[in-house]
Amino acid sequence: MPEIQEIIEEPKIDKRNQLNDLTAKEWIQETKSFFFQKGLGAKSPEAKYEKMHPAPFSFTDITKLIRFFTKEGGKVLDPFLGVGSTVKACLETNREGFGVELSPKWCEVTRQRLSEESNYEIDDKHLICEDSRNLKKYFNKDFFDFIVTSPPYWNILEKKDHKANERVLNGHVTKYSENDFDLGNIEDYNQFLDELSAIFLNCYDILKPGKYMNIIVSDFRHKSEFVAFHADLISKLTNKEVKKHFVLKGIKALMQNAKKLYPYGYPFCYVENIHHQYILILQKVNERS
Repeated sequence: MPEIQEIIEEPKIDKRNQLNDLTAKEWIQETKSFFFQKGLGAKSPEAKYEKMHPAPFSFTDITKLIRFFTKEGGKVLDPFLGVGSTVKACLETNREGFGVELSPKWCEVTRQRLSEESNYEIDDKHLICEDSRNLKKYFNKDFFDFIVTSPPYWNILEKKDHKANERVLNGHVTKYSENDFDLGNIEDYNQFLDELSAIFLNCYDILKPGKYMNIIVSDFRHKSEFVAFHADLISKLTNKEVKKHFVLKGIKALMQNAKKLYPYGYPFCYVENIHHQYILILQKVNERS
């Protein structure tokens, strides 16, 4: 009998899939409501730039989001770029990354990082050292395929706790900047929430119809109060009384299992070690007539 060869078909991307370049199996895996943070590792040479920032976010985690919410060649914006993790993730996945960052210091760190790690000399079109309140000054309507960022979490970096003390001992900064326009320097929480929400609602116009915005946030404590930051922000961005509002499509938990445990509250009361972040998955809907 002739030898029978097993024919294995290559996984195919559904022709109707206008969102990403994933097969059905890959797509389904990414719809879990959680995933575990995958850092670079303390000894990785690429970790040095992320550790400089007081609130770093790993490009490896952003890469997962970019792969799901865009196709190759898509335009991606991070309106709070920090040390450039989103642009680096775009370079790794063949997307076109743009970033806006208020601090000249972090803009310069981003340039150095991308040059050193990715051999990429970013230009002033793709890295805008400016206030994110002015986003629409730089980008046209319906320009981006995806917006992803991790914004300031109010002024929680001002807290003097175990983590802040460790950063000081290691010679790292404990706040974003001294700039008066820095959202992290606003003292009143409600004012902070209003100004942050206004920036994200301005993203509505520069995002293409039907496309998504992902915002990575964490709840936090302020003195003795637990602040449900993620819920407050959702309420602002999905307010149906606002003509240009987003639709919440899901909340994904980013589990930070490798974080250190600290003896908060011991031995008097329950104080949580917050070891997860929320990824708010928002979609641009059609404008109300």
